[in-house]
Amino acid sequence: MNVNRVVVVGAGLAGVRSVEALRARGFGGRITLIGQERHRPYDRPPLSKAVLLGSADSSFVDSDLDALEVDFRPGVSAKSLRAGVVETTEGELGYDGLVIATGAEPIPLPGDGPQHVLRTLDDSLELRARLVPGARVVVAGAGWIGAEVATAARRAGCAVTVLEAGRTPLAQAVGEEIGARTESWYDGIDLRLDTMVASVDEGGVELVGGGFVEAHVVVAGIGVRPAVEWLAGSDVDLHNGVVTDERLRTSLPGVVAVGDCAAWWSSRYGTRLRVEHWDTALSAPEVAAATLLGEEAVYDPVPYFWSEQFGHMVQYAGHHPAGERLLYRGGPEGKWSACWLTAEGGLAAVLAVDRPRDLVQGRRIIQEGRRLYAERLVDPDVPLRDCVV
Repeated sequence: MNVNRVVVVGAGLAGVRSVEALRARGFGGRITLIGQERHRPYDRPPLSKAVLLGSADSSFVDSDLDALEVDFRPGVSAKSLRAGVVETTEGELGYDGLVIATGAEPIPLPGDGPQHVLRTLDDSLELRARLVPGARVVVAGAGWIGAEVATAARRAGCAVTVLEAGRTPLAQAVGEEIGARTESWYDGIDLRLDTMVASVDEGGVELVGGGFVEAHVVVAGIGVRPAVEWLAGSDVDLHNGVVTDERLRTSLPGVVAVGDCAAWWSSRYGTRLRVEHWDTALSAPEVAAATLLGEEAVYDPVPYFWSEQFGHMVQYAGHHPAGERLLYRGGPEGKWSACWLTAEGGLAAVLAVDRPRDLVQGRRIIQEGRRLYAERLVDPDVPLRDCVV
């Protein structure tokens, strides 16, 4: 297929990295980049960390779109897609190659009362302005984002209540057993487990089963959904995002998908993955660009992400559902790691709390497909690399 006009829908990190990857591969045709927000492209991880904590006011990506000869159109949204044409809020855009990088959208809480989400730069700055000493803040969800928002709110001197539907924090992300190890981190916070929000009302939240929690600020941290509504009715296969193969190709010729909205096939884990983290948005565009230009490339990384919460650096690599046995390196009172082993003794995933060497070495072990000695692995004084069979 001869590609002369590429449209990139979504101007987040995945979108701008797609543009850079195309130019780096020598693509000299026209590139149009459209983004719903009016800001230039920026990184999202700092929004719940440095920006929310007040140590930064922005996280713009260091990319010169003018030098890359990109037709960047901020404040423009995609409305629909048919073969060769993207319908936008500013009219039609024809393409030979299309990159879908529309990311994900926060799931709001039910109710008509005021609530905040944390997805955009404007969201972060608006929420930061509300986190003042003495403010009563309710955070719904004790996942990664909820924990980071609670961290910032507590540091700002707010009275913080965290409402979590699961039995422990992080239960949905990494399981209840590991989540239980993080409960003590919520010191000074009113953490309520097995608790769901029925509705957000003026002045607070109504709880399922009764009860009302007063709040000046309510934050929804209950997850996101892929932003693919604009693709309804197109020939793009949708199931928990945009379905792609290992080369990030969609069911529509000449169309690839990257980032939070892409559900890609992983040969490593033998399943389809959709990973909502920065590392995916950073690395997938290289494969997507190569695929669009007719080159042979396969996307099959070891997923990675990190979270900074309550004074701890939490890092994760792999796909723990592929593991059958959970082992720990160190006790919950200090620095520790959790390792998921497969039935064959391979490392499916590693989660490291303030043990960055375990993360680095564990990620490499997963990439290489090595097996481990379980009896050595549980000794936190033995480097993970020295546990390899």
